[in-house]
Amino acid sequence: MMNMLNKLTTVNRKEGKNFSVVGDTYRIVITGKETNGEYAIIDMLVPSLGGPGPHAHPDIQEAFYILEGEIEITTEEGSYTATAGSFVNIPKGGLVHQFKNLSENLTHMLCIVTPAGMEEMFEEIGTPVEANVFLPPPEMNPELIKKFEAIAEKHGQKLYPPDYLKDK
Repeated sequence: MMNMLNKLTTVNRKEGKNFSVVGDTYRIVITGKETNGEYAIIDMLVPSLGGPGPHAHPDIQEAFYILEGEIEITTEEGSYTATAGSFVNIPKGGLVHQFKNLSENLTHMLCIVTPAGMEEMFEEIGTPVEANVFLPPPEMNPELIKKFEAIAEKHGQKLYPPDYLKDK
């Protein structure tokens, strides 16, 4: 039987589902269902002051390639400002990290996760939107935090308090 996943995949800039996730807009370019679970690629638009809080995923490697703008990546090891053309790799192992757009301009980056699965979490946590539409970040209350923590845990992630990496 021929493997149906063993074929060329093409995706144009208007294809893929868009989700508002904590105020950012993520377009799922290719899913684990299309790569036999090997990887997923998410096209991320991060507005000024956007980005997720501290989190870790021990069994997922996450990499970012910055296309436009800049993003500050903070880990337990310190902070790094990634500008257009920069590549950042978050290895497997559970390194607590977050990214934040501290500039006044929109940041555009590609996120590659291996193995796939994180895109399913974004679909579950996020709100479907049209391309280039930004919703304000949700008002974080104890009920929503508990919901996000449960969804994250289901997808192999752990969320940390917003100030967890404050002095890093």
